[in-house]
Amino acid sequence: MAILAIGGTGMIGSHVVEELARRGAEVRAFGSEPSPRGAPAGVEEVIGDIFDLELMRRLLREASTVFVLNPAVADELARVLLTLSLIDEAKIQRVVYLSMMGVDRFTDASRAAAKLAAEQTIRQLGLPTTILRPNAVFQNDVSLKDAITRHHRYATPLGSVGITMVDLDDVAEVAALELLRRERSAAPLPTEVIEVVGPEAHTGQSIVRVWSDVLGENVTYEGDDLDAVEQRMRGVMPAAGAYDLKLVFRGILREGVLGAPGAAERLVAMLGRPLRTYRSFALTMAGASS
Repeated sequence: MAILAIGGTGMIGSHVVEELARRGAEVRAFGSEPSPRGAPAGVEEVIGDIFDLELMRRLLREASTVFVLNPAVADELARVLLTLSLIDEAKIQRVVYLSMMGVDRFTDASRAAAKLAAEQTIRQLGLPTTILRPNAVFQNDVSLKDAITRHHRYATPLGSVGITMVDLDDVAEVAALELLRRERSAAPLPTEVIEVVGPEAHTGQSIVRVWSDVLGENVTYEGDDLDAVEQRMRGVMPAAGAYDLKLVFRGILREGVLGAPGAAERLVAMLGRPLRTYRSFALTMAGASS
């Protein structure tokens, strides 16, 4: 029996699979298209459609633990409810579900509402699950590399309240550790929620101070114009998805996404090392762009 990573070929999922493989776990990665990173040695990638019930039932029969990551698409709710019901049907008692920070507060956005419904379904079905609620990852800013490093403009809407963004590798390692903890447990473990945050809260102004220092240039913050953000995102996703993301950002500007006290310290104890800072990420990205 193996760990099945549903959504294991995408940006976050492929990193989770790599962390599991690095620790010697038997893992199978399922996704709608191959990972651009390529599968690690010994990992089987299965490409298919979540709505292919025969395929999903077969994969779940051969799994002992499941990682669930559903994409933020128009039918996310249908996908995740089907996935959780099939997991329950297969009598799998070891699950890690990737939700999001703000899931219970940004419910005017469909991606948050879908994940909140998934969390509620996990509890209704009685699935023993680690519900991970990661904050926004640093690597979302990679798409802004030219604007930041060449034109010295930063346009991710962070506002002035604060957001504890987190490094993608930290999210992946936490997910892998939780999957292995559940996989190796003699009995199913209770359901719990873990907030996955970075080591510090940032605002739009504090982020541009980091970039100004890293680049030695004055970087300006332009992220509070949500209409402009929506138009930019329409270049890389459907219009409805761009609008939905705008609603998430509206919530971030309104109330921030900080996490509970002690969330970062809990992760440091789990990982046995400090969490990566945004400055470290910026230095790496600036070096890659030079």
